[in-house]
Amino acid sequence: MQELIIHFEGLLIPDFGAGKTYVYNYEGQLLGGLPQEGLGKAGIKVSSKVLLRAEAQNTFVLKLADPQIYEYAGIWPQDRFAPAAKLTEALTADLATPIKFEYANGAVGKVFAPARVSAAALNVHRGILTILQLNLKNTQNVYEMHEAGPHGVCKTHYMITEDEKTHEITVLKSKDLTNCHERVIKDTGFAHAEKCVECQQSLTGTATYNYTMKPTDAGVQLSEATVDEIHQYSLFNTRTGAVQMRVRQTLQLMEVQNTPIAPDTAQYSARGSLKYEFGAELLQTPIQLLEIKNAVAQTAEVLQHLAANNVDMVHEDAPLKFLELIQLLRAATFENIEAIWNQHKTKPLHRQWILDAAPLAGTPAALRFINEKFQADEFSAPEFTRALLLGLHMATADPEAIQQAASLAQSPKISAMPALREVIMLGYGSMVAKYCAEVHTCSADHLKPVHDNAAEAIAKGEISEISLALKVLGNAGHPASLKPIMKLLPGFGSAAAAMPTRVHVDAILALRNIAKKEPKLVQPVALQLFMDKNLHPEARMVACIVLFETKPSVALMSTVAGEIEKEPRNEVASFAYSYIKSLTRSTAPDMVKVAAAANVAVRILSHKLDRQSYFSSTAYHSDLYVSPLMAGAAGTAFIINDAATIVPRAVVAKARAYLAGAASDVVEVGVRTEGLQEALQRTPAADKNADRITKIKHTLQALMNWKAMPASEPLGSIYFKAFGQEIAFTNIDKTFIDNAIEQATQETVKALQAGISYQFAKPMLGTEVRRIIPTAVGVPMELGIYSAAVVAAAVNVKATVTPPLPENLETGILDQLRKTDIELQAEARPGVATQTLAVIGVNWPLIQAVVMARGKIHTVAPFKVAARADIPRGNIKVQILPAAAPDHVAAVSFDTVAVVRNLEDHPADREISLAPAAPSGAQSLIPASIQKSLCGKVPYFQVKGCIEVASRNAGFMGYNPIYYVVGQHSARISVERGKWEGH
Repeated sequence: MQELIIHFEGLLIPDFGAGKTYVYNYEGQLLGGLPQEGLGKAGIKVSSKVLLRAEAQNTFVLKLADPQIYEYAGIWPQDRFAPAAKLTEALTADLATPIKFEYANGAVGKVFAPARVSAAALNVHRGILTILQLNLKNTQNVYEMHEAGPHGVCKTHYMITEDEKTHEITVLKSKDLTNCHERVIKDTGFAHAEKCVECQQSLTGTATYNYTMKPTDAGVQLSEATVDEIHQYSLFNTRTGAVQMRVRQTLQLMEVQNTPIAPDTAQYSARGSLKYEFGAELLQTPIQLLEIKNAVAQTAEVLQHLAANNVDMVHEDAPLKFLELIQLLRAATFENIEAIWNQHKTKPLHRQWILDAAPLAGTPAALRFINEKFQADEFSAPEFTRALLLGLHMATADPEAIQQAASLAQSPKISAMPALREVIMLGYGSMVAKYCAEVHTCSADHLKPVHDNAAEAIAKGEISEISLALKVLGNAGHPASLKPIMKLLPGFGSAAAAMPTRVHVDAILALRNIAKKEPKLVQPVALQLFMDKNLHPEARMVACIVLFETKPSVALMSTVAGEIEKEPRNEVASFAYSYIKSLTRSTAPDMVKVAAAANVAVRILSHKLDRQSYFSSTAYHSDLYVSPLMAGAAGTAFIINDAATIVPRAVVAKARAYLAGAASDVVEVGVRTEGLQEALQRTPAADKNADRITKIKHTLQALMNWKAMPASEPLGSIYFKAFGQEIAFTNIDKTFIDNAIEQATQETVKALQAGISYQFAKPMLGTEVRRIIPTAVGVPMELGIYSAAVVAAAVNVKATVTPPLPENLETGILDQLRKTDIELQAEARPGVATQTLAVIGVNWPLIQAVVMARGKIHTVAPFKVAARADIPRGNIKVQILPAAAPDHVAAVSFDTVAVVRNLEDHPADREISLAPAAPSGAQSLIPASIQKSLCGKVPYFQVKGCIEVASRNAGFMGYNPIYYVVGQHSARISVERGKWEGH
């Protein structure tokens, strides 16, 4: 084999002669599963004759003749693909419609098709056209370029050789599908996650094209092409096994005819280029295939199932049914949702399921439904708050939804309810952040109303409005907000001097999400604030938090260490030193360089800082990352103390998670006690000359005397964050505490005296993370993780109060209770059902072929209790009574399956285990099948408990940890009451 440029002197242009029809045999196959043979896999196959003809200069016609679709769910490679005859019949008209495309010098341009050709069918054509995309050069035989295709414009490597005997030309083209401009991909659930660049890449993709060509007078004739594309996903480290989606295509020239191809009679219009076109992929989850013919009727059916089967005890399949309800509502129009609501709003159980599911649908129709029903007074304020809290954060972020949220915040009805307005404004900021995560060129104009509100609030000195605006800008995390925020930072803006410390703190915290995107912009600001010794210590410590979250370099960390050595305030020095020292032990991939920098800084610092008091301001950070699992967790806590009192000025706790190349601050809770600090300053607790123990005594005495504190002054605040987004906050004062205690106690006692009997069911969508990417065949593959839970309980409670409480319980309820004897009887059957599903495979509008891991937990814990509280004498007695137990109080199962299903044959799904049956005589370290039970007794309580364990795996195939995971595994626990001989 020698270089092409030596032997071949013709043009390297694919030649399809005018007046000729080229007939090829085509086959495209997708197969998903683990790479090892002998395990279960799922997939589909498309085969057809491909007719190709030049219609005019640079314009060609392509037609599929006799297309066939096959499906696969079996043990590879011994099982065979099965024809999907009904599905083929349903799709033939769509697939067989001729399309047109521009083609010049081996490059595919625009694609044309009649309007009735679906996006799904056109994508299959694009998969074939991509094979024809050949950017060949006469002057080079090895070169790189970025080439357009279904996945985007991807890095492509060409190698061209010529057989010196036959003069056949071989072209080897390879693509890196993770290195693409304008990458075609759909992600949901990643908006607030951070890409952990340092973590191992969990999803990789490559495609290799191999062409055989023969020289012609006008160029080269494509005689055969094969494509091998692999998408590999490693939820765990690749050494322990990775699931693959393998795509193969073959295109082989059979004959050249003179028969023309008749185009369709309908008008042809431009339908894009080779780039994959997304259609209704997001409306259909890969965990179940729904044919939605009547959204209202089907939703009513699911609602009835959920309401009827989760009354006395939670149904084990309730989470999956709840996911189905969400899917139906996503496909529903506003009119559909309104009709469903009107049918069921007077039924308490049905009403609650709708209110739980509609916000999670996340569609503009669902958000409009929530808004309009509240405006029409069909929702109570608590119902609307809960629905809106989820709805705004789950809604699909686009300019229309952002505008809808802005209009809602400005409505007169919302303006009259400050707490609701705060929720909406925070959600508005999150929606902007979500939109900008998907559209990197998003304009800062979406935040102009917030910037204007902040400027107006500064001019009027409205502290609460300034803080709210800062929290919204913090959620949005847009770099354009840095300038408005800096106006409120001491040393940067003139307005900062007139602001209290809590505004300075809010402004500094608003930099955190900006720092994740543009750390270099935030670092100098945070450093200057930390080094400003005239600034309040709390603000400086918060600046230290922001600075270290920018992941500073060794040089910057050493600069901080030098400042700490000279720091006159023990509180600031203690906080910064403890934070640096805790970072030295970090093992998380994205913190490795920070840990190294922290180790250098600790060597600079004096060890006398190790001897700080337990009551000093402190930062804690601890993490654990397991490389083989590509997963980890981190916990961080900050305690900011005031030297004058024992009560911390602020406490923050944060949990962070790492999984499959992504990281996210899952939850964060912060409490500030600035008002309480000021109140304590007016008590003996603030005596500077008192020792620490005396201060503790005085502080505790002041806290027990909290009723004597001023009613109008704020005592503190608390905020909650999820995935880096602040979702709610509240300011606390003495009136707030008084009202909460009085109202809660009053309502509880009244309900207990009258008796409580109700059924409670609360569903939750724990995780919905999806990534949809095109394949070479033109069929989408999807990676998804879903988890949902339903908590349900039937509760009966009755209380007897002696002496009876007076009918008028408007005030003084706590004083009345101190004089009573309360007898309580309660019986409940609380239960939890959870389901988690991880899938990879084909999720097409009419067919699904996926490999799935399913985990299920179902627990029921019935109890019956009698209690008596003689409050005047201080006697409390609790007695546990026998309660009827179900067959199993807990059941856990996990299995891995290959599933294929299509709408034409639904519900005749084909499902097999990934683990094949063990052959007779197979040997392994761990048995391929386990079934055991173990029972024990607790004589004193007369309780007997049993656990049953069953497992079937593929361990007989060899020593690989993944072989012991695939299969079916389950455990069940049962509990019985009774008497046994000998006891």
